[in-house]
Amino acid sequence: MNDLIEGLFEGVYQSPLGTIKIVANSVGILSIQFDKDPVKNKANSLVKEAIIQLTQYFQNERKIFELPLIYQGTSFQKKVWDRLQEIPYGKTTSYSNLAESINNPLAARAVGAANRVNRHAIVIPCHRVIGSSGKLTGYAGGLDRKSALLSLENCQY
Repeated sequence: MNDLIEGLFEGVYQSPLGTIKIVANSVGILSIQFDKDPVKNKANSLVKEAIIQLTQYFQNERKIFELPLIYQGTSFQKKVWDRLQEIPYGKTTSYSNLAESINNPLAARAVGAANRVNRHAIVIPCHRVIGSSGKLTGYAGGLDRKSALLSLENCQY
């Protein structure tokens, strides 16, 4: 079956912050990640729409993404990812505030762990979560990218 994974579609977006690889199936987006791995499958309409929306985001023309996301994780992780999508463009919150907002005030580290395995960079905006001291901490794409994304959104932190 020559290296292609049946039912998956892939595309690449060359963002100002590096290569972003998008993977989807026929129902939704499986991942959006900074990645330089070669694409093995053709893009479908969902991948193409993700590229359009990411382009709009980086051109300051989009503040809210409207993509069908598919994510797998624990119920806690899903709760964190759902809550992340409620953080408005241009705003930040802390890991501890996010933990409190999901009624689990002692789970700030677990919130950080859920952010680390977020497979939908930018769209599920874990870059908007900062340390309670106001400092940038942790981002799978690197702190330089996190800082650039927050600057793009004119976040005050």
